[in-house]
Amino acid sequence: MTSFAPDSIVLNRKLPLWYQVSQSLRASILGRSPQDPLRLPTEEQLAGHYGVSVLTMRQALKELEDEGLISRHRRRGTFIEPHARRGSPVRLLGSVDAIVAQQSGMTTELLDHGSTPVPGELAEFFPDVREVSTYHRLRSDEKTGEPTNHARNYVRPELAARIDLDDLVRWPMTKVLRDVVGADISRITDTVEARLADPETSKLLQVPLLSPILHYTGVTYDADGRPLDVAVIHYRGDRFSFTVTLDAT
Repeated sequence: MTSFAPDSIVLNRKLPLWYQVSQSLRASILGRSPQDPLRLPTEEQLAGHYGVSVLTMRQALKELEDEGLISRHRRRGTFIEPHARRGSPVRLLGSVDAIVAQQSGMTTELLDHGSTPVPGELAEFFPDVREVSTYHRLRSDEKTGEPTNHARNYVRPELAARIDLDDLVRWPMTKVLRDVVGADISRITDTVEARLADPETSKLLQVPLLSPILHYTGVTYDADGRPLDVAVIHYRGDRFSFTVTLDAT
């Protein structure tokens, strides 16, 4: 039987390996195509794929099992749950793959795209360019069709020229920039704050006007500290929570 093929990952030894592996595998699962097989490789095969011990792989799989994304059956193997709900809280430990996983696993509609002068509130991130490419997307729960968030990405034009719009429907921008465009992403800085739904957000997310939402801004930097992409996302306040864990070591 053919097994699901997860994406690869470059591990950061400063972060827990099981966590990085679980987030990478989670992103692969949530971003899979409908025709992809549901059966996962064995623990030993996955451990070899990620370059970790079987014990570490087992801990990563338990994280996904507890979340309800996979089910494990003795003698039969481990399988992706095709109808698992995709709106659980997000835990961020500093991994880029955690950001990818956060944004994956939803039905995505590209509402519009084009070029625009750099907005005044984003000028500090793009001091050397006059225009940026913009992508506006609406994400909905795969099972219920309920809208969960809408996102605008502001991308440097030289990177946008290499983006395929079909990829943005299937994958988060972070994954497209890193794995398709080949951008050297070094870090992402997140800011999350409470706001009230404006008329556009109220209409797109089907929530009352001035109801609470989560306003997220994520700035993606390359190895030289240059911003590549600024994501501005409005999340339904009743569907998302964010937990950030800081490692003291």
